[in-house]
Amino acid sequence: MTRKKKKIYKKKGRVIKDLTRNIFKILNEDSEKFYNYKQIAAKLKISDTDGKTQVLKKLVELTATKKVKEIDRGKFQINADRKYSIGTLDVTSNGNGYFISDDYEDDIFIPNINLGKGLHNDTVKAYVYKKRSGKKLEADIVEIVERAKTEFVGVLQKNKNFGFVVPDNNKMYADIFISNNKMNGAEDGDKVQATITDWPQNSKNPFGKITNVLGKPGDHNTEMHSILLEYDLPYEFEPEVEKEAEALPVEITKEEIAKRRDMRKDLTFTIDPKDAKDFDDALSFTKLENGNYEVGIHIADVSHYLQPKTILDDEAYDRATSVYLVDRVVPMLPEMLSNGVCSLRPNEEKLTFSAVFEINEKAQIVGEWFGRTVTYSDQRFAYEEAQSIIENVKLSNDIKSYTMPLETSIIDKEYTVNPEIVEATLQLDKLAKILRKKRMKQGAISFDRVEVKFNLDEEANPVGVFFKTSKDANKLIEEFMLLANRKVAEFIGRHQGKPSGKTFIYRVHDEPDVEKLASLQNIISKFGYKINTDTKESTSESLNQLLNDVNGKAESNMIETLAIRSMSKAVYTTQNIGHYGLAFDYYSHFTSPIRRYPDVMTHRLLQHYLDGGNTPKTDLYEEKCKHSSKREELASKAERSSIKYMQVKYMQDHKDEVFDGVITGVTEWGIYVEISSNKCEGMVRIRDIKSDYYIFDEEQYAIVGQSTKHLYQLGDDVQVKVKHTDLERKHLDFSLIED
Repeated sequence: MTRKKKKIYKKKGRVIKDLTRNIFKILNEDSEKFYNYKQIAAKLKISDTDGKTQVLKKLVELTATKKVKEIDRGKFQINADRKYSIGTLDVTSNGNGYFISDDYEDDIFIPNINLGKGLHNDTVKAYVYKKRSGKKLEADIVEIVERAKTEFVGVLQKNKNFGFVVPDNNKMYADIFISNNKMNGAEDGDKVQATITDWPQNSKNPFGKITNVLGKPGDHNTEMHSILLEYDLPYEFEPEVEKEAEALPVEITKEEIAKRRDMRKDLTFTIDPKDAKDFDDALSFTKLENGNYEVGIHIADVSHYLQPKTILDDEAYDRATSVYLVDRVVPMLPEMLSNGVCSLRPNEEKLTFSAVFEINEKAQIVGEWFGRTVTYSDQRFAYEEAQSIIENVKLSNDIKSYTMPLETSIIDKEYTVNPEIVEATLQLDKLAKILRKKRMKQGAISFDRVEVKFNLDEEANPVGVFFKTSKDANKLIEEFMLLANRKVAEFIGRHQGKPSGKTFIYRVHDEPDVEKLASLQNIISKFGYKINTDTKESTSESLNQLLNDVNGKAESNMIETLAIRSMSKAVYTTQNIGHYGLAFDYYSHFTSPIRRYPDVMTHRLLQHYLDGGNTPKTDLYEEKCKHSSKREELASKAERSSIKYMQVKYMQDHKDEVFDGVITGVTEWGIYVEISSNKCEGMVRIRDIKSDYYIFDEEQYAIVGQSTKHLYQLGDDVQVKVKHTDLERKHLDFSLIED
């Protein structure tokens, strides 16, 4: 057989293999048209008798299953009554997928052969049908309505005349073909960003071009930039954005101060992480003559500098959020704004937007005021410093100055905190604890999860792992930020006890999904825990009890993660349904405009209403809310990915150690184990367990040895060693230490 004939034969083979999909493609072009089998074969460029016969056989088969109808002898047309639906494709890491559509209550399985060149999160049109062997539904993708993304990060495998980009993303099941003239200077083994430009009908792989050469795999900056690009997140500002920021007038004029409430003489301070550079909130504290306290929650007035319809504002909206990777912050605003003019740095006058409350000893709000202010921060604390005051000084009538210990001080020397600030810190802590207690009593859920943090050397290599827990100082700030966010939302959203109807930005959190709660109950019962889901109140109460009971236990991180997954996701919207997790009827985001664009929108709308403005159109703001929620989700995924990368990198240097861990997941191909000492999670593959032949038992959340009947079950304590680390895929393989 000649080479040319071989090529024709191979091409015909691929067309025949995709015959059903190709026939649908032709018939779908115009649902009113009909074709005979010869016309369809001609459109598919099938000219041989055998090929035409296969087309006819396939048409007869599709007619029998009512996917196609024969309107006249030998004339075929798409069956418009077929069950087509529009939805989202969720691709799994093993190459199959699920069709998610509002038309169906459950997600519908899609075998790999039916993916129809659909990629993860694409909007697709699918035909849904019952499997022959039962009642379960399956789906077949017949059309890509809209691609979710066309840019992928991966490693170039280059041959003489072409190459393939092997994507890092394990949900991208097809390597991207790159012709020699689309390499953009990339070399074999480079980590690159590639854009899909075409996916020919007869090709197993999409075609693309390399748009960005990132560097060599394993290089720290290369990997961090790869994570950002994978989630469509920028890592630098364009020159025109920086230029516009630098040109902003930053002087605080007398005319501007005259328009605002002057609170520069009020005792004011910030409490933030010790490595923070952008201080977007401060607290002021004043004792009133009537025995109450005036507490000001002062937020950087970003909207004063960030004006609509400017390059700066467009960029901030596009980003929508700052991104916090393990070793860096990718800010929403240029540094000149985020760390400079807007940051509430100590001993500097700043323009702020404030929520000021009169609060009595019982932490009841007896007065409130919202508006633009000018403030002056007297002190900057790290959380550890404020915590030191809370732990070492008692609230009394005779409070003296406090000497900040050297080991706690962020200025590397002892210093004196004056009595007024010490008293303010203690009083605010007392009020915060009352506010928190009230919130919990009303049904708020307390997810005080341990955060994994890394000690990094000068080259950003992980040299140690530590856990960050939320203490009183963190909760002090949290409660007053929650208070401001809630009261701003109530101020605009509620009028005389009823919804005001005014367009506003809400942060909402729906009630948990009943099925997810049932699944959670099923799992935790194996550890002796239970939740009561009879009512909204009992659900909240028992979830809090569960989180309290697992605290400090080996299974705590796993159960906390499962509990969080049973919750709905909090999102931004103009349609208020309240915030279930916080037990608030009204809630917004007002307190972090340096790092969140919805807070900027909240500031603008609040000022608009304070100025007596009418309610603007909701549709525009709803669109902006959806965009902000989507960007927040991408940023969150990037942050988790950077943690996973750093965990894998850390474990590369610990391959000879034996670690205690807990089984956090069980699948048909292996068990997931989380190391107790550093929260790194990896997989033990079933094929690597040599003591027996193990099979997955879904009902028991376990794998079962067929000879010994020994179980490895969700929540079991095990010991593991590192078998393999894959930095590019951010994956750990463990070996199980068997008894």
